[in-house]
Amino acid sequence: MTDGAQIEIDGSFGEGGGQIVRSSISLSLVTGKSFRVYNIRANRPKPGLRPQHLSAVQAALKISGSKAQGAEIGSRELWFDPGPVRPGNFRIDIGTAGSTGLVFQTLLPALLGLDQTSSLEIRGGTHNPKSPCFDYLQETFLPVLSGMGVMVEKQLQRHGFYPRGGGEVKFIIQPWKDRSKVLEMAGPVEWQGPSVEIILAGLEQHIAERERDELVMRLMISPEQIKINFLASDQGPGNVVLLRFFSGRRTEMFANFGERGKRAETVAHELAREAKNFARSRAQLDSHLADQILIYLALSGGGRFTTNYLSSHFHTNLEIIKRFIDLEAEIKAPAPDLSLVQINPKRVS
Repeated sequence: MTDGAQIEIDGSFGEGGGQIVRSSISLSLVTGKSFRVYNIRANRPKPGLRPQHLSAVQAALKISGSKAQGAEIGSRELWFDPGPVRPGNFRIDIGTAGSTGLVFQTLLPALLGLDQTSSLEIRGGTHNPKSPCFDYLQETFLPVLSGMGVMVEKQLQRHGFYPRGGGEVKFIIQPWKDRSKVLEMAGPVEWQGPSVEIILAGLEQHIAERERDELVMRLMISPEQIKINFLASDQGPGNVVLLRFFSGRRTEMFANFGERGKRAETVAHELAREAKNFARSRAQLDSHLADQILIYLALSGGGRFTTNYLSSHFHTNLEIIKRFIDLEAEIKAPAPDLSLVQINPKRVS
């Protein structure tokens, strides 16, 4: 049911990508506010909705009584009128190697607001560049949310790499009953590790060995801290390197993906650089998690956290959330490589 006037959103502002559409859908389903987003991905090589963005729209329609106009490939405008979200056991086949993680994150806030348990079985890409892989959701994203009272069971049934896809994941989502908890993750962290896992499917073994050797040199760790996991060739071709830091029960994960034309050494070098910069900052959350957690702070008691880098995704997502939910955000820089973010919701719509 539409609540008030339609929200108008310029899809080219800030980061200017598909996240604007996905975040708007999440917030529309939660608040009951309709929106129109125009200039969708206007500055990208292929502007408009692409299959991976359209899959999020279609998934939102599947779990609710919502209506949408402009939900087609290449569309540069989308009108979304939210309807009641219903519990159920939903199967979503993206149909491509589009990210299962991004579809899950689009639907999660709405399904948490129900009074019954729901399940999502999603088929598509489980390990994609520029999106949260299943391991990250399982070990980093969802454990932080569990500290806020969010309970989600998760299962990886089959890996799916870009561009082939074919992966399968399952999530069981419990109602979010207690939203009073305030997130407090502002203190410095002495991260331990790292440990590294290299996953290879349907590709030659020397790729993993070269990534291992580069990481040993860049991180100054022993080869024993690096595990190579070979998957069945029918789950590939695919290659991902997962680097984990630990602190108590917390795990921070960084991932980088092998791609056609990209040297194995480059994959490992990029990953090592990002991970070392994070650990050196002693921040609580990596830049991706800082972006992804914002909506849950807006829908709960708020809180504060530190991160080593505020990305364009973060700033864009924060502005989108403010269009739907009344909140105050304060950002400080206690150190050159450290930001302190505080979110104080004024009211939950």
